[in-house]
Amino acid sequence: MENLQKVSVELRNGRFRLVDSAKIEYLNPKALMLCAAAQCTGYTVMSLLDKENIVPKHFEITVEGWLNTPTLQPMSRYDKFRVSYKVECRKIADQNAVSEAVLEAQQHKCGVIAMLREIAPVEHDISVVSTDSTNG
Repeated sequence: MENLQKVSVELRNGRFRLVDSAKIEYLNPKALMLCAAAQCTGYTVMSLLDKENIVPKHFEITVEGWLNTPTLQPMSRYDKFRVSYKVECRKIADQNAVSEAVLEAQQHKCGVIAMLREIAPVEHDISVVSTDSTNG
């Protein structure tokens, strides 16, 4: 059986916070690594979008890590990671810039994601949608 650790953060009032008002102090050290990766890549994306004057309507990042032991143990190590980005844009015209910013952060700009790659493979997926097609 795989041991999956999972942390999700969302952008609220300019800061990335754990979803569902979860408390960071309840995360184990390995989950804290995932949280750090989610926040780092999120802030990296936001800095890239700031240059384009784009503020997403909603932005959520989930980082998953698969441990090499069936239960969480001090010596457990991650075998692979997945980073999932869910972004809701205000305008259809923003979708391409958001996708490019996410890819740039994921592949080149985020130092924590780069460090995770030194541990294990990192996959990613991106979902970008727009809610108002009339302001284009």
